[in-house]
Amino acid sequence: MNYWLMKSEPEVYSIDDLAKQPRKTDYWDGVRNYQARNMMRDQMKKGDRVFFYHSNCKQPGIVGIAEIVKEAYPDFTAFDPDEKYYDPKSDAANPRWYMVDLRYKRKLKRTITLQELKNHPQLHEMPLLRKGNRLSIMPVSKKQWDYILKLENKMAK
Repeated sequence: MNYWLMKSEPEVYSIDDLAKQPRKTDYWDGVRNYQARNMMRDQMKKGDRVFFYHSNCKQPGIVGIAEIVKEAYPDFTAFDPDEKYYDPKSDAANPRWYMVDLRYKRKLKRTITLQELKNHPQLHEMPLLRKGNRLSIMPVSKKQWDYILKLENKMAK
C-alpha cells in the first residue's frame, strides 16, 4: 500500500464535498502537472490511502482521509471545451492527463495545520514541507503517515 497527500482548495472542492458524493466517491480531475500526473498514473493503486489537504485557505492543513478506489484513467475533462480543465492539446486516442477515483473515509478529529507539520523534525523530509514544492499530489512515507495520525490526538501547540 502507498500513502499520498492530495491538495484541494476548499472553495473549489473540500473534504465535505467528497463526503456528500454518492457512495462518498468522486473522481480527482484537473491535474495538469506532469510529475503529479505520473505519480497518479504510474504509482497510485486501488487501496492506497490519501491525506486530504486543504490548501490556499486561511488555515492550510490535513483535514481528512480518503482511499483510492479506481486507478488512473484518462481525465475526460481535458477533452471537453466547456470544462474548466480543458486542454486543446489533449487527445482521447493518446491521453495526456489522467484521474483517479477517491472515496471519503473520514475527517480528522482536527485539522493538522501546515505550520504544525513544520514544527515536527520527524516530518522535515515530507515533500509538502520542502521549499518551493507546489505539487497537488505527493507521496507520504508509511512512517510519516503513522506519525501524522498520532498528531491527530494531540493538541496543537
